[in-house]
Amino acid sequence: MDPETKNRDEGAPSVWTPANIVTCVRIVFIPVFMVLAELSCIQAGALYDPVLAPAACILYILLSLTDKLDGYLARSRNEITDFGKFLDPIADKLLVFSALLILLEQEFVGVWVVFIILLREFLVSALRMVAGAKGVVIAADTLGKWKTAVTMIALCGYFIAIAIASVGGVYLAAYLVIAAHVLIILAVVLTVVSGVQYFWNGRDVIFS
Repeated sequence: MDPETKNRDEGAPSVWTPANIVTCVRIVFIPVFMVLAELSCIQAGALYDPVLAPAACILYILLSLTDKLDGYLARSRNEITDFGKFLDPIADKLLVFSALLILLEQEFVGVWVVFIILLREFLVSALRMVAGAKGVVIAADTLGKWKTAVTMIALCGYFIAIAIASVGGVYLAAYLVIAAHVLIILAVVLTVVSGVQYFWNGRDVIFS
């Protein structure tokens, strides 16, 4: 290897930054969460297993918190990489839809909730691809950030309710489910409105 190539390779930033490692860990543990959530509701003689249901809940909350952690690490260490930009949105979507699929199967959310959220993500991702090909960056708006936050809180609320119900707190769990229902409806409304706003902001990309 000639010295110029060696120096160039040594100076190239590694994709394995702390932020990207956190993102990869989130992706790896999503199937673990799904297995725990699935097993927690198929135990004989009980609606939810008092060990597996809380374990699934705790793991999901921790995975949700890592969404903020990897972003903070990337910005604070000035280690924003193309690999991270590619992987982080995938990890976020996998985390949301893994929970929605579990809750859909257990009849906590309706199919239309999943469909609307999924449709918005597909359309926005397509718009970003078109904008990226034209060298245009469409920044995330405030409504989109609120949509993400409310969705994550609602999903965590469902799993907290399940965990509480598994240890006998049925009445408290029922109130938490109602609160989660209200939040997921709000999340769907924000999903639609923020999606419309996103396309309005990117209308020049679509029609140019």
